[in-house]
Amino acid sequence: MRISFHGAAHTVTGSQHLLEVNGSRLLLDCGLFQGRRADTYERNLNFQHDPRKLDAVVLSHAHIDHSGNLPNLVKQGFAHQIHATRATVDLANLMVRDSGHIQEADAEFVNRKRAQRGEPPIEPLYTKEDAERASDHFLGEEYDAPFEPVPGVIVRFHEAGHILGSAGISLEIEEKGRKILLWFSGDIGRFELPLLRDPVLPQNADYMIMECTYGDKPHNDPQQAFIEFQKVVKRTVERGGKIIIPSFAVGRTQELVYHLNTMMHNRDVPQIPVFVDSPLAVETTKVFRSHTECFDPETRRFVEEARHPALDFKMLTYIQSVEESKQLNERNEPMVIISASGMAETGRILHHIKNNLGDPRNTICIVSWQAPDTLGRRLADRETEVRIFGESPQMKCEVATIGGLSGHAGQDLLVKYAMGVRGRVKRIFLVHGEEKQAGILRGLLKDRKLDAVHYPGLHESVLV
Repeated sequence: MRISFHGAAHTVTGSQHLLEVNGSRLLLDCGLFQGRRADTYERNLNFQHDPRKLDAVVLSHAHIDHSGNLPNLVKQGFAHQIHATRATVDLANLMVRDSGHIQEADAEFVNRKRAQRGEPPIEPLYTKEDAERASDHFLGEEYDAPFEPVPGVIVRFHEAGHILGSAGISLEIEEKGRKILLWFSGDIGRFELPLLRDPVLPQNADYMIMECTYGDKPHNDPQQAFIEFQKVVKRTVERGGKIIIPSFAVGRTQELVYHLNTMMHNRDVPQIPVFVDSPLAVETTKVFRSHTECFDPETRRFVEEARHPALDFKMLTYIQSVEESKQLNERNEPMVIISASGMAETGRILHHIKNNLGDPRNTICIVSWQAPDTLGRRLADRETEVRIFGESPQMKCEVATIGGLSGHAGQDLLVKYAMGVRGRVKRIFLVHGEEKQAGILRGLLKDRKLDAVHYPGLHESVLV
């Protein structure tokens, strides 16, 4: 069996790992690389394998850095099934369609600039129509139920606790009389987060492909992060400001709504309007409501009894139209605005940041990991000057970062996750992490007698 690491190698985004076994080709994830814009188009456009020769895709979850290049894969000739949990199928359908719309809009914007310079236009990476064709290839699977995407490979999805429908993936492989157990972590979630069930840890594996995004540090306790977020809301409201939150439409937005609902219900903060200004987040929330099988017992009880709804409350408004979005910038009273994208690179959040960062009453609240070279990272790093729509507005507002709200496992859980396969595992491959984070985690695992830990390079292939 050969494993080739065609994405999320020496970086966090663009998950894409190719297995060649029994003459078949199976792709684990097919995500978009996110980073410096000059690099992303070519990197996402050109696969290092032939999509026409792939026999199946197995998708860990719907986040765009894991699912977002599937339309391009289908556009270039992939003709088989994309296996995912049922909730992931519903979310990924939304995500890739939204991404197709963004790809078209971005290409249109770039082409206006290119036309001014006398340069030929570029094609979008893919279109919304391409994304709709990709959706036809999805096949929903149940958690813990075996299926065989290619001959000799039995796959099961296990709860990852990262976002709705997310899964760690176990693969029982029989090749030339040899049995191999491979485990792919996808993105590992956390224990005791709101809404979702806790992640299932691996117990046995000969080989494991494991994320290491936060390999350099443990997270704060989720409850501590909740209290920190509550303090940010409270002090911003006291000075009459707005809380502007760039947030991923899938997962993080719903978690924030749950937190805000809880703190207002308990009267820990004043009752203020909360606006979710992202059409994708609105549609995503509908999917959340239809997949209560993924909720933890506490949330499911809240929803069933309708006494403390997880995703809806009286101060919450879901914004649909552009006009409604623009009107938020004309209001001066305290409020919370949650808007995509999570790294503040595209979408309505750019307008909200631009219109509010010059007011010292306001707070921009960063609630997730930010990729290098994104606006979100520059804000999190408290750079004194940022460019938005070609302008450099003066930054006077507070910038708050709440690391403990991350849906990714911190260092302590990553170590625990890897220890689940100690004694049997022959090799662990660290992916989905930058070099510093991978190096620190690697050292910690070595201290615990897990010596066979490798940090593969982009497009590196390994025979196992």
